[in-house]
Amino acid sequence: MIETRGMGAGRFGFFSWHRFFRTPLSAAPLAVAVLWSWTVPCHAGGGPESVFVVVNTSNSDSLAVANAFVALRGIPPLNVFAIAWDGPDDAVPISVFRERILGPVLTAIDTRGLAAQVDCIAYSCGFPWRIDFQDDLPESLLDRDKYPAGSLTGMTFLFSATLEPPVGSIPRWLARHANHYSPPPATDGAVATTRGFRAATGWGPDGEPALVGGRHHVLSVMLGVTAGRGNSVDEIIKSLTASTAADGSRPTGTIFFVTNSDVRTTTRSAGFPATVAAIQAAGAAATIVTGTLPRQSAAVAGVMTGTAEFDWAASGSRLLPGAICDNLTSFGGVFSPAAEQTPLSEFVRAGAAGASGTVIEPYALADKFASPALHLHYVRGACLAEAFYRSIRSPYQLLVVGDPLCQPWADRPAVDVTVADAQSGGPVDLARPLMGSLTIAPHSSATKTSPIDRYELFVDGIRIASCREGDDLPLDTGRFSDGHHELRVVAIDSSPLETQGRWVGGTIFANHGHRLTLSAEPRRVSMAGSLRIRLSGTPADSVTVFTAGRVLGRVTGEEGTPIDTTLDIAATLLGPGVVVLHATAHLAGVAVANAAPVTVTVTKESAAVLTPQAGDRSR
Repeated sequence: MIETRGMGAGRFGFFSWHRFFRTPLSAAPLAVAVLWSWTVPCHAGGGPESVFVVVNTSNSDSLAVANAFVALRGIPPLNVFAIAWDGPDDAVPISVFRERILGPVLTAIDTRGLAAQVDCIAYSCGFPWRIDFQDDLPESLLDRDKYPAGSLTGMTFLFSATLEPPVGSIPRWLARHANHYSPPPATDGAVATTRGFRAATGWGPDGEPALVGGRHHVLSVMLGVTAGRGNSVDEIIKSLTASTAADGSRPTGTIFFVTNSDVRTTTRSAGFPATVAAIQAAGAAATIVTGTLPRQSAAVAGVMTGTAEFDWAASGSRLLPGAICDNLTSFGGVFSPAAEQTPLSEFVRAGAAGASGTVIEPYALADKFASPALHLHYVRGACLAEAFYRSIRSPYQLLVVGDPLCQPWADRPAVDVTVADAQSGGPVDLARPLMGSLTIAPHSSATKTSPIDRYELFVDGIRIASCREGDDLPLDTGRFSDGHHELRVVAIDSSPLETQGRWVGGTIFANHGHRLTLSAEPRRVSMAGSLRIRLSGTPADSVTVFTAGRVLGRVTGEEGTPIDTTLDIAATLLGPGVVVLHATAHLAGVAVANAAPVTVTVTKESAAVLTPQAGDRSR
């Protein structure tokens, strides 16, 4: 948590999700706090600062998967949002989705000052995968649309249309080209350009940023599904772990486009030859084979197929880390136990970084599925979420599952920084407490294909400044609370993908004489146990203890008396896995001191336990 003393509206523009509500904010049934009005130019290419993770705190599986993803990807605590969802895990009416899931998520993004930097909403498991919208259909469609439902991710991606209940008109999300981020395919099925995504950018009908207006979208995935025919927590975490390690690995395996006489392949196989040629021209291996799956291949870097049923284990093939697998069939995204056809979870079980499937009968309409360009965008360096949505023209029924940030073919710059006192110009040691105004000089290795365009500075997950290559980033530590803060410097290259590299480091600000320490025992605890939290420091009105996305407890201080107290927290509040605890002290409602974070591990017999990835500087 950070304090924003003196940080009012400045020269930067402001993007608010809530301008897409049809009703004014004053009339909306959502509580909206004062919005931060300072932002900087947004970026694309995928990064932990741009992902907003939604976790169901009423579901142990959801906590375990979210904890793993946050630890693996270094998601800032401010980018995690908790919902105590007690509804069904399969389908809900669109009115419930708006009021209890999507609306609160977008409100949280706004009120936390993240509207200009969040490009992707990633749901952990434990949320309904289908959204029923029959109540929104006009009378003219009530008898014609036999399958009035969309997916959790598709309806979130089309948030600006989803949030506007149509009044006697056809909902915009039903359009064959509702996704303006996806460009029209060429006559041979190939796609000329691959471009990074920005939620704050309006997109024109040709898949390029609009000079004025345009449609706004937000990338969306589910990290995994454990309900019904879904995966186990261990399978999902294993997939997320492998996909994180796959970044920048440039897999040497082959991407297989599988064809046969089934309409499930002929719907999009016309674009296979041109796409294979383009992938090969980009330096990766791709081929077209006949059947339902690649057979006896030890190095599968991706799959596009179409079949009602498949048995991956029987194929004798092995997926490489980071692989996307996509199957065109009716019920690949249906997890009801009695459902027909093979669900996408079989690909995740085999090690895929991502897969997709429709949640209700879509008919054989190519626009409702990823085009062959899915794999071309991926090979060109797009992250998994960008590759999917750049290739889907009408995504409202398609559920996308996996690691949104996976970028096996990205050429990421390495970043380092030099910090100096702003007045003297002398070097500053980040391991020692910092005071006053500083200048951060970023430097990085250029990517093989594009020079660095700019750098962006984040403090505790909030972007506060940017500079061009060769300039410095200013940081006035006096505007923030005392104590621990995380600094991130992100380098963004000049390619259309705006590929990122980052430096991450923790430090201490010491300007106002406030102090807070946090300790936890034991550091390894079972889900049935509890933690004893000890807090000590200078006088404060209250201290909040929190972890990513949720407050764990608060203690009240006495005026003029130093903080020295303990707090017991049940491990069930944390969920299984690696969890980082934070604490912030407040005076008169203002944050004045942050404690250094403490990492604990919560064990559960059925859940894998991770340690955070080493080398924050390379994330």
